Amino acid sequence: MRRRSLLAASVALASGVARAQSASSVDVLLVLAVDVSRSVTDEEAVLQRDGYRGAITDPTVLAAIAGGPLAAIAIAYVEWASYNFQDLVIPWTRIANASDAKAWADRLAESPRQSVTWTSISGALQFAGKLLASAPFEGSRHVIDVSGDGANNNGPPAEDERDKLVAAGVTINGLPIINRHPRFSRLELDVDKYYQASVIGGPGAFLIVADDFSAFETAIKRKLIQEIAGTVPPAG
Repeated sequence: MRRRSLLAASVALASGVARAQSASSVDVLLVLAVDVSRSVTDEEAVLQRDGYRGAITDPTVLAAIAGGPLAAIAIAYVEWASYNFQDLVIPWTRIANASDAKAWADRLAESPRQSVTWTSISGALQFAGKLLASAPFEGSRHVIDVSGDGANNNGPPAEDERDKLVAAGVTINGLPIINRHPRFSRLELDVDKYYQASVIGGPGAFLIVADDFSAFETAIKRKLIQEIAGTVPPAG
């Protein structure tokens, strides 16, 4: 009888450890790093947030999450601008089903927004790297998803931070947004080329271009599906 009790206790302990490991493990740790510098108008900022809210609750994205080995991902949502400004709007959150996704989307809708001058992709990458290092979940892949409409113009070069993260095994994907406002220079119109050369990197890194802010939700859906699945989209 005692042996049976010990065996039952051992089984229960092992089961509890397995459940705890399952709850703390995810297929991918994903930092969503979103540009809120002054080049992004209030209307465009709403389009960005609505794009993320719509994408994370989309059935195709939820199906991609469910199709992973652990059927769960963890997301940290950051808005950034200058080298000294990164706002962790929503800390690490585990997403495993439609209810989790809706709660996350609702929280984003209710969060206040700030905007600051300058664009520091290097600062955003540095902050995202620290988030990955301190995440409360274990992820088989570490990914940073950078979206923005301009090149790094504040802080160290973006390439420096990118290279450090890539050396640590992190994948950095890009979602450059073509901002066709007449006050912007040719550099901003070529932001996709800049992201390709200076921002993305690591295993399977890719970028998906949003032709303008109104196309953001469609682009982020495609991007999230690829990031969750761990595959690279076809060229073009």
